[in-house]
Amino acid sequence: MELKISFFGAAGNVTGSRHLLEVNGTKILVDCGFYQEREFKHRNWDPFPVPPAEIDAMLLTHAHLDHCGLIPKLVKEGFKGKIYCNPATAEIAKIIMLDSAHIQEEDAKYKKKRHKKEGRSVPHEVKPLYRQEDAFECFPQLAPVDYETPVNIADGIEATFYDAGHILGASIIRVKADINGESRSIVFSGDIGREDRPILQDPTVLHHADYVVIESTYGDRVHESYTGVKDDFCEVINATHACGGNLVIPSFSVERAQELLYYLNELTMEKRIPHIMTFLDSPMAVKVTEVFKDHPELFDKETVKLLVDNHSPFEFSGLKMTRKTAESKAINQIKGTVMIIAGSGMCTGGRIKHHLVNNITRPESTILFVGYQAFGTLGRRLVNGEKEVRILGQKYTVKARIATIHGFSGHADKNELLSWLTELTKGPKNIFVVHGEEKVSEQFAQFITEKTGWKTTVPKYQQTITLE
Repeated sequence: MELKISFFGAAGNVTGSRHLLEVNGTKILVDCGFYQEREFKHRNWDPFPVPPAEIDAMLLTHAHLDHCGLIPKLVKEGFKGKIYCNPATAEIAKIIMLDSAHIQEEDAKYKKKRHKKEGRSVPHEVKPLYRQEDAFECFPQLAPVDYETPVNIADGIEATFYDAGHILGASIIRVKADINGESRSIVFSGDIGREDRPILQDPTVLHHADYVVIESTYGDRVHESYTGVKDDFCEVINATHACGGNLVIPSFSVERAQELLYYLNELTMEKRIPHIMTFLDSPMAVKVTEVFKDHPELFDKETVKLLVDNHSPFEFSGLKMTRKTAESKAINQIKGTVMIIAGSGMCTGGRIKHHLVNNITRPESTILFVGYQAFGTLGRRLVNGEKEVRILGQKYTVKARIATIHGFSGHADKNELLSWLTELTKGPKNIFVVHGEEKVSEQFAQFITEKTGWKTTVPKYQQTITLE
């Protein structure tokens, strides 16, 4: 009888989450995410380390692309098991996977056209990794599970999902397994949210785990307060309006876009910002916002009260939700200041690239980043201050103001992660630190050990560890 875990993604980097738990011969995959860092994107094309047909079940922590984006490829290559997740995650994952397939298809068409025009050969990366029909094939395998309702995965193995407070439906997952007559529990943190954050409830705390796999996205820093976030957002809006430029916000379509609408609604009601036409220019974000409206049971008390008072936090005067490409293109014809919230959040694809092209060389415009920018992405290069960047095959001089507000993060910082972890009544046998840039994960692992004395390990990519 054996218990072991293999780290096939988000080990030494942030994206591409994929961990394989093997319990007495049963193979359980926790997440199957898309790599978004440029230097690791080739891994999306690599064969899976374990034949997909040999995997018995999947546990999905949440519906961000870097956690669910490779599921269509896994199913296409032979995975037949159930994909257990929260009901809201199941709904959002469908939207995310279809959108990812659509973007890949459109990007492939554009790149093929550009390569042909430039007389270059077409590499395999220009072909879509999977298509929309491949995404649809996954849907019947999604198996919704409510929070705190144990589900049997196999004989002697059960999984329970808990609210992670990260995005709608995000989960912490505890797997319990019988090993040689003894119970073992392995907790996968997924992505842990922050306490007292707008819209969602706080992360659930757990009190027992033999092993913990914990994220470390911001394991090397402390976030600013929410009050500071709102004030900073207000300042950026007012400064851009005063200059007469546009405010362009690359945003993740799940949670971040809805959180931005929440704050804009508050600032508008408080009359702290001028009336500015605002576009949620992301068909995916528009669809996800509708899913939010269908799951008020996941909201915190403050948001529920707004709904009871018939005041939706996702609607306000001047907000327009654009679905069609023609509507998106028309935004650039508007004179005066507009605010554009568009995907993707790291500027790796989607409509945001076109809005960057139209604003990146305008000193009066502002590009505002409100989320994590993975190493090697266009967003990271802009945040790092590069003065010239390549967008859609052309080089542009960066003249727009580049602003960043870190406190919007849906990830807990190092103190918040430690606070969540130390709710355990005793130290786990081992804490595996993942989902962070290598140096950040190492720093956070050391921070945990210094504060608690508990054993930590920063696993290497494709490393397999046998658990006691």
